[in-house]
Amino acid sequence: MAEDNEIKIIELLKQHKTLSSKEIYDKTSLKISYATVKRMLTKLVSDNLLQTTGQGKGTKYLISPAYELLHVIDIEDYYKKEIDEREIKSGFNLDLISDTLFHVTIFTVSELEKLQSLQQTYKNNIKKLSSAEYNKELERLAIDLSWKSSQIEGNTYSLLETEHLLREKKTASGKTKEEAIMLLNHKEAIDFIIEHPDYFAKPSVRSIEDIHGILIKELAVEKNLRKKRVGISGTNYRPLDNEFQIKEAMMEMSKLINKKNNVFEKALLALVLISYIQPFMDGNKRTARIVSNALLMHNKHCPISFRTVNSVDYKKAMLLFYEQNNISAFKEIFINQFEFAVKTYF
Repeated sequence: MAEDNEIKIIELLKQHKTLSSKEIYDKTSLKISYATVKRMLTKLVSDNLLQTTGQGKGTKYLISPAYELLHVIDIEDYYKKEIDEREIKSGFNLDLISDTLFHVTIFTVSELEKLQSLQQTYKNNIKKLSSAEYNKELERLAIDLSWKSSQIEGNTYSLLETEHLLREKKTASGKTKEEAIMLLNHKEAIDFIIEHPDYFAKPSVRSIEDIHGILIKELAVEKNLRKKRVGISGTNYRPLDNEFQIKEAMMEMSKLINKKNNVFEKALLALVLISYIQPFMDGNKRTARIVSNALLMHNKHCPISFRTVNSVDYKKAMLLFYEQNNISAFKEIFINQFEFAVKTYF
């Protein structure tokens, strides 16, 4: 019910641009008190969906520039429309990284409180582990991440087969050589960020290219930033196709991540923006998942395996960001997977 009332308030402000709390109360005719409307407006401002202008009795409310980025979209309802029926932002949004995301906090207060509480649980838990016990759990997470990250990209190895491959170097029968290489490369990339925790103290185009280089080794994929167009299956979104613009977007992304103080924001931004820019001919999402974890681990936060995420749900959330620049579905995945990692491994 509260969400329905919030939607009515937002729709009203879309029509009238700016309104006072009293005007909102009068025009919506909601069957709730004026005090309740005021509390809802405070929450919507806290969630970065609305912003205010003026002070005191002159305070007016308007839709936040971050609204499109943050408001919740029903993902199942969104995909009821086929690819050519959806109204999308088909081109790369140059202002998203250099402007909008610079001025927005992408997590709400309650979301950050949950993530910080989970991080504290992680810190308390690892204090009780010996170095050997911690490394054993980290190894287990690394295997799970190698498996799931590869599975999202179509790799058919099972988790058990992945464990045999990574622990004992035994390839599974009926699988391609490329699938085994993909998994082994994942493990090598994860080992690299574990062994070099300060490598992503300040991510750069070069450091991201280095991770990509490990992930695509021996896979007949071009290294370094791409110089050709790429298409993405399942969407009409078109990434940048100019190598100079791609490099500029990667530099802007690095600047944005380095500017942010919150580790969770850094990690989520790397996860979605590397995929959005598509700087490489292949291996973009794999690179994004490793870089995101590198940022968490450099800052002594719990890494994420993504083990329980549904591959289709992951892709739908990513396509929603491509097409609408809306991060709500992907943010939910990130929070849920961080919680899973804290409760499962450590």
